[in-house]
Amino acid sequence: MRGETGTDTTGFSCRAGSAMSAATGILGSKPPMSVDIATVRRIARLARIAVADEELEHLGGEINAVLSFVEQLGEVDVAGVEPMTSVMPMAMKKRHDVVTDGEDADRVLRNAPVSENNFFVVPRVVE
Repeated sequence: MRGETGTDTTGFSCRAGSAMSAATGILGSKPPMSVDIATVRRIARLARIAVADEELEHLGGEINAVLSFVEQLGEVDVAGVEPMTSVMPMAMKKRHDVVTDGEDADRVLRNAPVSENNFFVVPRVVE
């Protein structure tokens, strides 16, 4: 069975044992969220990734597998689980929110292409 190619219910071909066939097997015959070839092409264009036409079906299957996994995550019961920023409990380091002048205007203005009287000079945007 492994290595055989078939077509899933989204219209994409997938190899038995691949992530796509595993995802569709877990969730039933059709993943709730799926993308078509036109959407895959659009995603590739937005990401500025060159994808050959013969690779679009395979890439669509991979994207659908990811979407199926994300859909499964929505089924996890997280009642009583507090949101966290890390798996290790830790307090965030905080500093006082104090306005300063940078304490060294000459050093700060070294990065400015043009400066005048200790200010950055920028082009006029609004007339």
